[in-house]
Amino acid sequence: MSKIIAVANQKGGVGKTTTCVNLCAALTARNRKVLLIDCDPQGNSTSGMGIKKSESPNCYDLLTKGTFVLDCIKKTPYGDVIPSNKELSGASVQLVDKKSREFVLKYGIQTIASDYDFIFIDCPPSLELLTVNAFVAADSILIPMQCEYYAMEGIADLMTTIKMCRKRLNPTLDIQGIVMTMYDNRTNLTQQVAAELKEYFGDKVYETVIPRSVRLTEAPSHGIPGVAYDRIGKGSRAYRKLAEEFLKKENYTKQGG
Repeated sequence: MSKIIAVANQKGGVGKTTTCVNLCAALTARNRKVLLIDCDPQGNSTSGMGIKKSESPNCYDLLTKGTFVLDCIKKTPYGDVIPSNKELSGASVQLVDKKSREFVLKYGIQTIASDYDFIFIDCPPSLELLTVNAFVAADSILIPMQCEYYAMEGIADLMTTIKMCRKRLNPTLDIQGIVMTMYDNRTNLTQQVAAELKEYFGDKVYETVIPRSVRLTEAPSHGIPGVAYDRIGKGSRAYRKLAEEFLKKENYTKQGG
């Protein structure tokens, strides 16, 4: 049985999709079988993995039409993908009157859950029905976070949503971890936010930090994850190190540590 991880932060521009794409690619390079579900109507994970947003069937078809999940999966050298595009933005409205609307994604992917080591769900930068579907389907939530004041405010809202999901919909939902992105240890604010995160979340905060990297931001325009676009760049090295730390923590968890 795979582990299903929602990658979420309702604040945009924090490296959520960059983390999702590059962690998937780095884990695939380590011979793990990985599926990325793009649940964000912007479709940035889709194009970042080298898939055209026009590909169908896609996440919209899975959620609103009951399309068989295997028909929605596209193969790439960096991991399998269920793509999305702006059409997905209408799914929340279409699901409102649907019975058990928060469980549509969970039910839709349950037949392939055992086919992968890890399934990552790239959530939209908002706390709405698509995100709730991801939280219900997931075992845990990975939170990429930029070390700035507004990000600290945003994480409080995210934690409220997680608590709500635990209480009403998914009692076993856990925090996978916090990844500090666009990290610049030369600033006092970065160091202060990092210290506060570690005080509150403890070992849930990954030791690996992701620095600002021009090469990582260039990669999506070429349809290649950053870890493949510039293998020796500081951003690529950081995501490979994050994948290594991620796997070590997973093994530790499985062993009951």
